[in-house]
Amino acid sequence: MVICVAENINIMSKTIGPAMKERNSGPIQNMARVLTENGADYLDMNIGPARKGGDEMMDWLVRTVQEVSDLPLSLDTTNLVAMEAGLKANTKGKPLMNSVSLQPERLEKGIPMVTQYKADVIGLLWGKEGMPRDADERAAMAVDFIYQANEAGIPTSDIWIDPIATPICVDANQVLSGLEFMSMLGEIAPEAKSIVGLSNISNGAPEDLRPYLNRTYMMMLMKYGLYSAIVDGYDKELLSIAKGERPEHVKLVHDIMDGNKPDPASLDQKELEHYKTTRVLMGKVLYSNSWLTT
Repeated sequence: MVICVAENINIMSKTIGPAMKERNSGPIQNMARVLTENGADYLDMNIGPARKGGDEMMDWLVRTVQEVSDLPLSLDTTNLVAMEAGLKANTKGKPLMNSVSLQPERLEKGIPMVTQYKADVIGLLWGKEGMPRDADERAAMAVDFIYQANEAGIPTSDIWIDPIATPICVDANQVLSGLEFMSMLGEIAPEAKSIVGLSNISNGAPEDLRPYLNRTYMMMLMKYGLYSAIVDGYDKELLSIAKGERPEHVKLVHDIMDGNKPDPASLDQKELEHYKTTRVLMGKVLYSNSWLTT
């Protein structure tokens, strides 16, 4: 089972973005209802940087969504004033702060909010010099973040570590580094949770092909005990995989990762899609937009 944080209530959306700016609750509440019915576990409230009036926007958004859904919320903004406004407005369940990075200013201001509002927090592995280059740097950053959070009184069990997924069409080595780190996290910090933004892996791919990458990547991460993922809450097939309803496909992906290559001729269409996508994400086949048809 993977906890699914639906990413769709996002200011970048062509329908939701204008609704946020115009304080039009209708489209937002309709989406919140659908995502809840689809089986999401959290709703992500992504208002972006929101440099002007972000606190008022986040306060309004949280109240608007909680009128129609009892799901806990992930508060997603780099504006910590807006983040605090969302934490204050939250009345249903334990909120998730998305996110606090290792950049000194973010840590200094963000960590006290976690303790003050008794929230869970996503520890984003992004430091003073940017994102980590490999699994070892991710591990060092994770240890650093958890140590500093623990020092402030935050239990490790309230920390969700995000190793930062990067697009397969940009750098397959970073995809492998993320997977390697995930295989290490359970030993580094057994009580810490993990979270990955699945849509990052398919960023830059044609829209109709992105779900194949997102679904298979999630199954690959499940091999290492993935706790949660930020997902497209309209992808019902992905949600069903997260809920444990496709064990045969998960096993196929894990077998391929273990080097047990099946005969492609023996696979049905869905299995073949996962087979080809797993090999691309493992770097066995060079990524191209035609990976499923070659």
